[in-house]
Amino acid sequence: MTTTPEILRYSAFAATPEGGNPAGVVLDADGLDETRMQRIAAEVGYAETAFATPVPGAPGHHRVRYWSPAAEVPFCGHATVATAVALAERDGAGTVVFETAAGSISMESFADADGRVTVSFTSVEPQVRDLDVRVRDRLLDLLGLVPSDLDPRFPARESFAGNWHPILVIADREVFHQFRFSPPEVAALMREQGWLGTVTVLYGEDPADLEARNLFPVGRITEDPATGSAAASTGAYLRAQGFPGTSVRIRQGRHVGRPSELLVAIPETGGIVVSGGATPIS
Repeated sequence: MTTTPEILRYSAFAATPEGGNPAGVVLDADGLDETRMQRIAAEVGYAETAFATPVPGAPGHHRVRYWSPAAEVPFCGHATVATAVALAERDGAGTVVFETAAGSISMESFADADGRVTVSFTSVEPQVRDLDVRVRDRLLDLLGLVPSDLDPRFPARESFAGNWHPILVIADREVFHQFRFSPPEVAALMREQGWLGTVTVLYGEDPADLEARNLFPVGRITEDPATGSAAASTGAYLRAQGFPGTSVRIRQGRHVGRPSELLVAIPETGGIVVSGGATPIS
């Protein structure tokens, strides 16, 4: 008889008790094939569910795969944080390494006096590249935007820190809050371009304090409440643009009623560090 694994549910990066991004977590995914993982992710219904399997002979190392209700994705930041918190609550805080399709992700977890766990993960080596102007304009058109809506300080580019994210920085606060889009059309463009993460849309007069809308129709989620891989990609983007700061606060989720906050540390070289916590969903 096929047994059903224990499925944990956490909300990661919550800025309020009602905020954060829900993720499913399966800590012992041995024996689950791709069909069952996909089915479980669809049944859970969150943006992503993470499936962790210990790596034999490598204490603290886990093979982790991420599935949206629609497909497998290479990496998911908020599900990574949720999984690391679940492991810390079960095994104790410390260092773990997740072997993902995007590369090895090092995780550090810390528990305060009340047992609340905070996690920092270091992304894989980032990449940033120019976004073809024709693709940019197609994307803008699908969002009801035009090139003059973009902040002239920050050109549209693609950034990778586990997933490729197109990054658009909007100049006007009201335009940022009010743009609308057709999810099926944006999803089709995302699949065409290989954007398996989110379309990252940002606003902020101060680049050290940004608000984000992360569009994820390719995963059957209109907007994601909190996106760790996009936060890491944003840090990589800012570094490539010559941003002089070493940290960024990203506020996300207001438009879907789940306020979230992600803290990003930007070292001079190497992976981008994203920090946050996760709380169990009863």
